[in-house]
Amino acid sequence: MNQPPLYAAIDLGSNSFHMLVVREVAGAIRTVAKVKRKVRLAAGLDADNCLSHEAMERGWDCLRLFAEQLQDVPKENTRIVGTATLRLAGNVGVFLVEAERILGHHIEVITGEDEARTIYQGVSWTSSGEGKRLVIDIGGASTELVIGEQSDAKLLNSLHMGCVTWLRRFFADGLLSADNFAAAIEGAKVVLAQVEQSYLDMGWVTCVGASGTVQALQEIMIAQGRSERVTLSKLNELKEQAIQCGRIDQLALQGLAPERLTVFPSGLAILIAIFETLHIDNMTLAGGALREGLIYGMVGRKRDCDARERTAESLITRYQLDRDQAERVRNVALTAFSQLHQSWHLSEQYGRPMLRWAAMLYELGLCIEYKKAPQHAAYIIDHIDMPGFTPAQKQLLSALMLNQRDEFKLDELERQNAVSMTQACRLARILRLSIILCMRRTEGTVPEFRFEADEEQLTIWLPQGWSQVHYLRASELQDEAKRQTLMGWPTRVVEE
Repeated sequence: MNQPPLYAAIDLGSNSFHMLVVREVAGAIRTVAKVKRKVRLAAGLDADNCLSHEAMERGWDCLRLFAEQLQDVPKENTRIVGTATLRLAGNVGVFLVEAERILGHHIEVITGEDEARTIYQGVSWTSSGEGKRLVIDIGGASTELVIGEQSDAKLLNSLHMGCVTWLRRFFADGLLSADNFAAAIEGAKVVLAQVEQSYLDMGWVTCVGASGTVQALQEIMIAQGRSERVTLSKLNELKEQAIQCGRIDQLALQGLAPERLTVFPSGLAILIAIFETLHIDNMTLAGGALREGLIYGMVGRKRDCDARERTAESLITRYQLDRDQAERVRNVALTAFSQLHQSWHLSEQYGRPMLRWAAMLYELGLCIEYKKAPQHAAYIIDHIDMPGFTPAQKQLLSALMLNQRDEFKLDELERQNAVSMTQACRLARILRLSIILCMRRTEGTVPEFRFEADEEQLTIWLPQGWSQVHYLRASELQDEAKRQTLMGWPTRVVEE
């Protein structure tokens, strides 16, 4: 059987070189290889913007690793780009001649504007959200700021500041002092002043970050059991924690990976400056950026739906889910959500979408076997790439999958931090009851129903005499009502 062709994107960044190799499967992009090496190219620039031979050698050594993998990728399906440091380097030609010989491919040094536009395309393909969004990507030598809507970038800039260049400029002494942070933040604000007003005038609805700095922040938030949403207060807390460490070589923050230690303080300072200058409320992590933008540009699929919609469609196709049943459970769950929205203070922004996707994908585990289908579904969600879903959303989705039937597993609902524990439990209760109401799996068999709640007390109203005709579902609903009541959530089924 012929496999779909491979695609490869290589990003020769100022701090790291990355290679992404993918294959298109069931309408979605499946990653088959990722290689990253810390090259620190920007650290090799001298005062005249010439790359040192040592920095070039580090780059060439990395490209020798990439070259082997590229042999299996069609030439027309490969794109290799250089970014800020290669744009700046006066002797870039020396580096490129040897680099292209090693790879056997042309390397395109893209403009800052093209980099920003491609980053936005990667974000639009892999991240969800409605309305205008602000995308922030802090690289080694440049920072890209883009406002776009759906797949269209409307305002974009590539600014001459990055975590490597700011490290050399403001933290060269290795000290994590309040003075160094203040100088780095102020320096970033000077750069931002050039474009500040245009971004404030256009405005945005959501903000996402697409860089190693933001990835590091996400890892810290998860490790510390906090919400994934990055706020200015959290950034300032981390700055104070870093200052307490005294020196970069002594930096120790729970959840911060060793390879991110050196450039994290400088990236943090730039991000604080962006938050303060643009008055950003909160930010989440994007699912992709430059490399994904390069890949999707080659694949050329239409951007006709939300990233989470594409991911769900791919999973439904790949695991041969019953789409009619999925939509039936989704419709019941969302109707119940709307009925309980006010009394249970359910979140339209964070709760409703996750209930929707849990209902659409709840049968994922059946591809393995029935008895432990909830556990299998949760495992798949935990271990599969899901463009459009943040790590915290995946964790909530996994917890809802695990709690779709049988005994409640509260530990998993408590471990997620996408919504409050109370709301997670309420979403699980709705999902379980919706699945039971749809057990017949046949069009037209879902009864008229109404959900009402007073604090944790939940009442499901059904038509008079319904239980006398639908014995199995009536029995299952009564069993579930007892189970929820024993959990301290009084639940009853009443006919009217």
